[in-house]
Amino acid sequence: MKYTQRNKAILLLEDGTIFEGKSIGIEGSAFGEICFNTGMTGYQEIFTDPSYFGQMMLTTNAHIGNYGVNDEEVESDSIKISGLVCRNFSYNYSRDRATGSLESFFEKNNLIAISDVDTRAVVRYIRDKGAMNCVISTDVTDLKNLKVQLDNQPNMEGLELASKVSTLQPYVVGSDSAKYKISALDIGIKKNILRNLVKRDCQVKVFPYNSSFKDLESFNPDGYFLSNGPGDPTPLIDAQNVAKEIIERNLPLFGICLGHQVIALANGMSTYKMHNGHRGINHPVKNLITGKGEVTSQNHGFVVAADSLEKNQDFELTHEHLNDNTVAGMRMKSKNCFSVQYHPEASPGPHDSSYLFDEFIERIKKN
Repeated sequence: MKYTQRNKAILLLEDGTIFEGKSIGIEGSAFGEICFNTGMTGYQEIFTDPSYFGQMMLTTNAHIGNYGVNDEEVESDSIKISGLVCRNFSYNYSRDRATGSLESFFEKNNLIAISDVDTRAVVRYIRDKGAMNCVISTDVTDLKNLKVQLDNQPNMEGLELASKVSTLQPYVVGSDSAKYKISALDIGIKKNILRNLVKRDCQVKVFPYNSSFKDLESFNPDGYFLSNGPGDPTPLIDAQNVAKEIIERNLPLFGICLGHQVIALANGMSTYKMHNGHRGINHPVKNLITGKGEVTSQNHGFVVAADSLEKNQDFELTHEHLNDNTVAGMRMKSKNCFSVQYHPEASPGPHDSSYLFDEFIERIKKN
């Protein structure tokens, strides 16, 4: 059994509330907007998801690290959360497929994490008070200075973060002999999205967040994709302009999560920051076209305003979140464009939503 020195650590919220815990061994302070994920598994995929950039992750599952990490189970090239708050951190792990411990994974990425926190109390608190910035720190002697630093952190509302996680140069995945070619705008794309497209006989060229429609068009694609990603969609003017041009030409367009919100903004709809976002792997969604329910994986703090969608005569609501009736999917009535707020590529056990990639291919075939 491994023993690691456990120093005192704290979670300090922007309203001054303090929760005590212990460091997992990496010293320092980390800042971000606190959010919680209710998934029982998949912590490595969560930690490497670009959509979580700038977020302090609180996991509601009691044990984190107990099955280690696997080099293949990542959604990007590094950890993207700003820090971790958990109840029990497992230094020892048990799984045949594990290639290392979560502790070593954190050390490699220099990620600060604290455990032994009453996570149920924290979740109850931020569910009532709403999302807010926070700091986790092993420096518990100068709380006044920590609070000053925390007060200087930017608010997530209005914050452009796609540039922090997007590729710097275009790159191609998939075979040159693939049947379909897709141009994807990377505003925080997950690797499993690319895997799902490649599995459906697609070659995908991934472009940086600020690429123009002309850039994407240069690949001579059969379809276009707008990815997931972090932050507020409102500042992403370049991406909105790309969506407008694709739609004007009536080319096949599929958007997920942040890409879904960008499509909405490009068509005069509005988005807003939620009191608490949707983050977990068992969110219920109803497909209003088929009448079927879906168990979905979700990760977003912003959402398309339902009233603005209702007023837009060119769009219709296709999917609804059954917990709070927020917009979970939409499509254009006379253009080849559709999008969803959740993650069909995540498939956390149920594969209820993977048909959306098939629908994208069918739309390409019919174009």
